[in-house]
Amino acid sequence: MSLINLVFKKTKNEKRPALLTYTVAGDNSKKKSLEILKSIASYADICEIGFPHNTPIADGGQIQSSAYRALKNGIKIKDVFSIVKDFKKSKQAKPVILMGYYNMIYQYGDNNFINICKKSGVDGLIVVDLPYPENKDFAKRCKKKNISFIQLISPTTSTNRIKKIIKDSHEMVYYISMLSTTGGKLKVSPEKILKRYNKIKGLNKNKNIVIGFGITEKTIALLRRADGLVVGSALCKEISKSVEKRQNPVTNVTNIVKRLRNKIA
Repeated sequence: MSLINLVFKKTKNEKRPALLTYTVAGDNSKKKSLEILKSIASYADICEIGFPHNTPIADGGQIQSSAYRALKNGIKIKDVFSIVKDFKKSKQAKPVILMGYYNMIYQYGDNNFINICKKSGVDGLIVVDLPYPENKDFAKRCKKKNISFIQLISPTTSTNRIKKIIKDSHEMVYYISMLSTTGGKLKVSPEKILKRYNKIKGLNKNKNIVIGFGITEKTIALLRRADGLVVGSALCKEISKSVEKRQNPVTNVTNIVKRLRNKIA
């Protein structure tokens, strides 16, 4: 059983959703980025790590700011893999999902990129601009290396298309809760999000489905019936605040993740 599936098995036994955190690799430095991962891993179940990108089409202002800081500090793709490798070697290691855009994969070549992911200890991949069914070949290559390719579903995805995506998906599916960039204010009530989520879940109850976009300390408890919940922009925002106030982002971000975990316990 994969590490990602083991996480969901554990959290379901504990009758709570898995907590997935998202931070941008290299924000606000390579060293601090790794320190943040090691620290928040005490409370997070799965760590999503974003590749810093200069044109992140799906990301809102908070994650864009994180990416800008990382790029300004000279973070390269090889540094992202280095951070993952060091994190996975640590005692605090949790499953890692890398999130980014296809152009960085194209630079390396599909097979080469997947091989580097495998050597670095990556457990899963989200490629924002590689939708189903165009991603089928790439997803198969990932599966051969025991890397989970995570499919995305949005509020406008048709039922027929959702069925196909779930059928071809690996360990989990990512449900984008609203039509917005990341970090947008939750425009849909948690009740409506859960209603839509339950319809998706009803198509295959064995598939792990996580909810992302717009989740904060205020809303997370209302969505705890999901298999997993992703929080990213709130963490990136806290890093920005810590940098501006010259405070330690490791402590401040960890405190948020600890509070999030307590709200869904």
